[in-house]
Amino acid sequence: MSGFTMNIRDYLLEQTDKDWSALLSDWAALLPANEFTVWLVNRFGDVVMVLNDGTVHMLDVGAGKLERLAGSRDEFAARLDEGDNADLWLLISLTDACTAKGLRLGTSQCYGWKVPPLLGGKYDVENVEPTDLVVHYGLLADIWRQTKDLPDGIPVDAVLGD
Repeated sequence: MSGFTMNIRDYLLEQTDKDWSALLSDWAALLPANEFTVWLVNRFGDVVMVLNDGTVHMLDVGAGKLERLAGSRDEFAARLDEGDNADLWLLISLTDACTAKGLRLGTSQCYGWKVPPLLGGKYDVENVEPTDLVVHYGLLADIWRQTKDLPDGIPVDAVLGD
């Protein structure tokens, strides 16, 4: 990204006035219990969190996984500038495509998936729609719970609500 200056805020959700404990409650089985602080949230609702030990992890709600990204906030900031990390972690290219297509978010929305990546959906603007945060986190957590013990690559025909 040399020669290009981006504003990271263009790729993050505003966190003010959001109850992250409630929004993420359906993900409790995958998250460290009361041991993290929500730091950054990309426009697709993926949460970059700092654990009590200072390590930085990301809850990728579309893929249904928690991944360690860095040993500290400073290391995360340095790694963000390496290779494709910024695009992978913040979904910069896809966010830009959504903006170019005219997909605008309300204050209680993020970009959601018509077909979640967890179920084989593509990281493509045609698979994206503005979605209420409560619906986004709840639905994706429900799909994750129902599919987490299935072998990788197994076809999923239907996911039924509780």
